[in-house]
Amino acid sequence: MAEGSVHLTHTGTSRWRRRTAVYSSVAEALAVAADGDVLVLAPGIYRENLVIEQSVVVRGPSSPEAGPARIAPEDGVPLTVRGSATVSRLRVEGQDATVPAVLVESGTPELGELWVKTSSAAGIAVRGGGRPTVRGCSVDNPAGTGIAVADRAGGLFEDCEITAGQQGVAVQGAAHLRLEGCRVERAGGAGLSVTGEGSAVDAARCTFRGIRGAGVRLAERATAHLGECDISGTTGDGIALESDAVLTLSDSRVHQIPENALALRSRSVLTLVRSTVRSFGRNGLSVWDPGTRVDAHHCEIGDSTGSYPAVWVSDGAAAVLEACTLRQVPDALCVLDAGSRADLVDSEVSRVRGSAVSVSGGALVRMDACRVREAGTGVWFRDPESGGTVTGTSIDEVTTGVLVSKGADPVVTDCTVTAPAEAGVYVSAGGRGVFRDCRVSGSRGYGFHVTEGCRVSLDRCRAERASRGAFVTASGTVLSDCRSDEPVPPGVPVAPVSPAVSGTVTGTARPGSGTAAGGGPALLLPDPVLPDPAPLRPAADPAADGGPGGGADPGRPAEEVLAELDSLVGLESVKREVRSLINMIEVGRRRQAAGLKAASVRRHLVFTGSPGTGKTTVARLYGEILAALKVLERGHLVEVSRVDLVGEHIGSTAIRTQEAFERARGGVLFIDEAYALAPEDGGRDFGREAIDTLVKLMEDHRDAVVVIVAGYTDEMARFLAVNPGVASRFSRTITFGDYLPDELLSIVRQQAADHEYTLGEGAEEALLKHFTALPRGPSFGNGRTARQTFEAMVERHAGRVARLPDPSTEELTLLYPEDLPPLSGAD
Repeated sequence: MAEGSVHLTHTGTSRWRRRTAVYSSVAEALAVAADGDVLVLAPGIYRENLVIEQSVVVRGPSSPEAGPARIAPEDGVPLTVRGSATVSRLRVEGQDATVPAVLVESGTPELGELWVKTSSAAGIAVRGGGRPTVRGCSVDNPAGTGIAVADRAGGLFEDCEITAGQQGVAVQGAAHLRLEGCRVERAGGAGLSVTGEGSAVDAARCTFRGIRGAGVRLAERATAHLGECDISGTTGDGIALESDAVLTLSDSRVHQIPENALALRSRSVLTLVRSTVRSFGRNGLSVWDPGTRVDAHHCEIGDSTGSYPAVWVSDGAAAVLEACTLRQVPDALCVLDAGSRADLVDSEVSRVRGSAVSVSGGALVRMDACRVREAGTGVWFRDPESGGTVTGTSIDEVTTGVLVSKGADPVVTDCTVTAPAEAGVYVSAGGRGVFRDCRVSGSRGYGFHVTEGCRVSLDRCRAERASRGAFVTASGTVLSDCRSDEPVPPGVPVAPVSPAVSGTVTGTARPGSGTAAGGGPALLLPDPVLPDPAPLRPAADPAADGGPGGGADPGRPAEEVLAELDSLVGLESVKREVRSLINMIEVGRRRQAAGLKAASVRRHLVFTGSPGTGKTTVARLYGEILAALKVLERGHLVEVSRVDLVGEHIGSTAIRTQEAFERARGGVLFIDEAYALAPEDGGRDFGREAIDTLVKLMEDHRDAVVVIVAGYTDEMARFLAVNPGVASRFSRTITFGDYLPDELLSIVRQQAADHEYTLGEGAEEALLKHFTALPRGPSFGNGRTARQTFEAMVERHAGRVARLPDPSTEELTLLYPEDLPPLSGAD
């Protein structure tokens, strides 16, 4: 029953035949209306199921102030259109969850300014070959789909707003739809869902926001083109493609996505052009399965909020990124599994916490004319059958430029690595490869570092200003016309060099030939003029010595090392603990020699205490003592921390931990701040993988390495509770207390004597007062504070004495209270 009225204007071929009439219901007016007639609905509620089959115009009130004309039947479809009618300015309200609120079954009607507020199966449904043009409509359907197009139907939706409890826009069954300037918000399932062979959507300037599910989903051979679209704020993937779906996304933004920004599976294909992908919780691009492919051109991917790679290609998928930018991500591009491939061309990768490019599982990568900067690892070829080519690429400000391990076999040509922290090129664990016309400059570690067991060819490579050695190689490395700027010792023959460099290398590296005797800079000699190697002692790999301070002298007798331990300032309880442990080990060794049973002594230790209390020094001496007692083979110290053990990806942590353990074989592995491996809010943190790996290695090689973990007392208690096997592997905990003021004074006395200074009158009293007044917060440095205080006194003394015209020897050596730095500067 209608509460309004319908004003019907008849039109005909002659003006004199036009007439108007007023009806109490829309159905009555439609019953007498002919094509071209105009029906104007007065404000009110029309509880009718309208069926429009003529080519008529049906519209509501022209003035919003008058109120709406509401089509609101108790059940069924409120509005059905089967012709080419024009319907506008109506409010459609449906109550039947089994049918749509507006149904277009055929024809090419025009629907404009409809407000569909309903609880129906769909807000607007198009079927049976219908091709409507829908402009400026609003659909709010919390019970079902916003817009549903199926059965070879199609149409244009322009400037529409859709909210829905299910899909915002659903297209299936070989339907074709165009969306322009539409906004889909707060939909469930997907903002835009396109499924089925022959289904296609062309969308321009559309927004999909706040979707409870995927922003856009294509499946089962569906296709779509999205241009200038914005997808954001989903709870699922931003865009998901499955089962041979094909999508072109251009000039668009995908951002604020908690899962994958774009996820491709099962032979789907994505073309991405001039688009931005930002703020994603998992992968920016996730590409899986054979036949799945993404082609990205002139795109930006970055600002990850999670701990996953920006681009993930696996299970035989392929990706091409050309003129793209990847920045501010945990890892940039990860390619894994046999058959997987990625091409990175003319692209820039920067501000990467882990690896810019990682290749594993037999995958291949091609990099051409790329720029990598500010990353952990520039390019990492990780394992057997993994490889590819890197050409014309620059890698700047990274930890390691190119890393090759475990049988990977890349070809790297015409590349530069600038200012790496550890190595420009590092090949280890049986890695292979060819490096041609490559250059490393300004390395704070090595230039080219190849470890034993690797087969590598270095051809026309250059290394300049490498702090720990330009070319540090082992047997199996073939060098041809390689150059460095390292000085050549007098009397050592070398091949002719150009004026621009001071060392040229040609030939095959021999064991130890990459490092000068005694661990100095690498010296690579040409094979034809190599002197007899017999008198030369090949130096150990510098990395195996644990870096500065790591090399121990196993030749010193135990008594001499114990005497050095006793000479340390303070640490009386520490000395007693160490001596007690050494006594147990020594007596056990003697009992075994006498044929008696010896108590099992676990030699692994926990050191707790504040920084600067001598933990590293005691660990070094402990290793020397065990070597002197023939308990350890070498007794050297390898000091590591979290950054040395924890990798960027699943599995890489175990590799790093195993490598550190191998470097420490025969000596002591000292893990400083070990509690950082088990952060309180670790979640998916890979530190626990390092702990698990370490526990197994300690069990499998219990006699090969002594492990010492160190850190603050409370944090170390938490660390020991992380893994049930951790605490059981350590024999005892030794606590290093803070130095007392008089002990800090003793350290300064020792420093002064070592540097030929003397504490003058009143200086000791002033130092005691100074150390007593120092605040002992978390930043207090203990022994380091004492050394820094002495260095500050020497500096102030120099400033004072430099003003004297002719200082005496006494004036040059005496330190006075006025040389103490202000207390505020001692923190």
